[in-house]
Amino acid sequence: MSGNVWEWCADWFGDYPANQQNNPKGPSMGSSKVNRGGSFLFGQSDCRTARRGGYAPTDRRNNLGFRLVRDL
Repeated sequence: MSGNVWEWCADWFGDYPANQQNNPKGPSMGSSKVNRGGSFLFGQSDCRTARRGGYAPTDRRNNLGFRLVRDL
C-alpha cells in the first residue's frame, strides 16, 4: 500500500521520545498531522511506512489521502 499517496495519520507531527518504545506517540498537540508512506512523487527508497512527514490539517494535495480502517 505504501507509495501510492501519503497516508494521513491521527497523530500530531513531532519528535518521538528518546528512549525505545513500541508504538510511540507523538506530541499531544501541534500544527501538523503525521503522514506516512511516501507517494508516487517520491523515489522507491522513500515509499515505506517508516517514512513520515507532516502537513497542516488544512493542506490539500494530489498525493495525500487516507485509509479507512474498521476496528474489530
